[in-house]
Amino acid sequence: MARPIPLRKRLLVRLLITSVLIAICSVAATAWLAVETTTRAIQEEQGQVLTEDMDILRQLSGYAATHRDWSGVGKTVRALSDRTGRRIALTAPDRTPIADSETRDTALPPRAAAAVDPLHTDTFTEPGAQRTGIDPRAVGPFRLPRAERERVRLLAEKRRACFSINGVETAITQMPSGRAVLVDEDGTVDGGQVPTPCADGVLNTPTATEEKALAELNTYAGDCLKGVGGKFPSLFAATVDFTDRSMLTRYLGRKAETGIDTTRDQDKKAQECVDRARRQQLEPYVAPAAELFLGRGDSAVPHFDMSAANKAKVTGVAGLVLALTVAVTVLVATRLVRPLRALTHAAQQPPEQHVRVPVTTQDETGILAVAFNDLADRRERMEAQRKAMVADIAHELRTPLTNIRGWLEVTRDGVVDPDPELLASLHDEAVVLQRVIDDLQDLAAADAGTLRLHREPVRADELLEQVVAAHRVAAEGAGVRLHMSVAASQGSHGSGDSDGTPWLDADPVRMRQALGNLVSNAIRHTPADGTITLSCRRQDDEVVFEVADTGSGIAPEDLPSVFERFWRAEKSRSRRTGGSGLGLSIVRQLVTAHGGTVTVTSELGTGSVFTLRLPDAG
Repeated sequence: MARPIPLRKRLLVRLLITSVLIAICSVAATAWLAVETTTRAIQEEQGQVLTEDMDILRQLSGYAATHRDWSGVGKTVRALSDRTGRRIALTAPDRTPIADSETRDTALPPRAAAAVDPLHTDTFTEPGAQRTGIDPRAVGPFRLPRAERERVRLLAEKRRACFSINGVETAITQMPSGRAVLVDEDGTVDGGQVPTPCADGVLNTPTATEEKALAELNTYAGDCLKGVGGKFPSLFAATVDFTDRSMLTRYLGRKAETGIDTTRDQDKKAQECVDRARRQQLEPYVAPAAELFLGRGDSAVPHFDMSAANKAKVTGVAGLVLALTVAVTVLVATRLVRPLRALTHAAQQPPEQHVRVPVTTQDETGILAVAFNDLADRRERMEAQRKAMVADIAHELRTPLTNIRGWLEVTRDGVVDPDPELLASLHDEAVVLQRVIDDLQDLAAADAGTLRLHREPVRADELLEQVVAAHRVAAEGAGVRLHMSVAASQGSHGSGDSDGTPWLDADPVRMRQALGNLVSNAIRHTPADGTITLSCRRQDDEVVFEVADTGSGIAPEDLPSVFERFWRAEKSRSRRTGGSGLGLSIVRQLVTAHGGTVTVTSELGTGSVFTLRLPDAG
């Protein structure tokens, strides 16, 4: 009778305790989260104030990028102050007032909130400034006059129509310089991949104004670029990037024209030259740098203390959640324990009954029930195999022992004389008996993991030659032709010879035994004038042996049982004509011990191919 499970170790109790602990932790976490969420909301409000600050800085930087001075910025400052409710003041770097939303007598904050400089702008203030630090709205001499702006607009309309005809939908947008460009729904300039009929290059060709500005920019960057290019001053030049809506100017490495490759360091220095020259070019067109002061908007984050009423509410909700958790846990745990009890009851039954359990769920318990049933099926099959194996062993040993005993008894009684022919027959019976015992011993050692291998480097061709030589006489006696083939790899490989012959790190005696068993099996099942071919080749990191015959073949339904012990393709065969039924089992055990695999393919009336795959020693 099974011992009862202690209460503290029952799954239901453990689940209940776990659920209670989880509920307590959840309630505590919820209470903490409520306070934390409130505090976070205030912090997010402060974050909104920070967003407003960044917007103020962005708009003032845009003003500076499009004006040569700050003379008219007062109206913009007052409008921003009215919208945000913040004090906004601009001063020169020496604190000389430029514009202030408050009266002149109001003291400035102790520190500036930011510097307003479109040529060295914050990379997060305005999208498009991340690459150079220059506000993309600062275009200076690149700003197109009305005539050029309208001409480029017409070219953009023409290209958009071409794109539409070729199945690409785009829209026209205007860059800060006034140039019209095409963008697709993802915001990609020029619609990403340009259809071939539309790739005329006209739209992206710099206008006269842009050509003049580029020439001026290259003049500013000339000396610097010469230093970067060394003795190749024409290797670098500046160009306008029309594939970016921020209208960046960047260097152009003329590698295709000069046939000279530039290093990554040269590319970086060239871009720095262009950025520095661009700042020099834009400086007359933008307002000078200024300091931005904002009224105090940060306040201490308040700390909330829970009142008595709130504490009572939290306690009441916690109790309700706890009670609900316990009830649900009892209900769920009961359903979980029911199939486990069935498993426990089945496991406690006598082994010979091979009890199965019904699978009622598809969760972990159902998976466990399926595994339990599979184990019961496997145990039943193993028990049947064990009984069959004992019967087969008894049969295999009884026949030679009966023959030996019978002849010895008639010889002892003087019925026959112990002539050489009789002794030879008794010797053959003893050899058969010894072979069965040796095969069983090998299988037992393999099952116990005590099969000892004496590994050494072995040439594949020499191994096959030894197997062929050992079985040539038997093959000729059966009228079967025995062939050998070794496919050499190109060049040397690992420890192999220069001819590329495959090598193994294996026990040569055991490998001859494995291949010999396959050859012996093939000879028994191959009719006269048949052929047995032993071949070897290297495939990837494996050495592949094949023993192919033109024998009777194996039925498809028998292929899964080929390597089982005491299995014979023809049940009517005796151990003399059909072997002991252990040879192929020994082959599989020996190959597995060497870290390899063995498979078989066969077709009735055509023959069989046994394939051994072993690790390459190279």
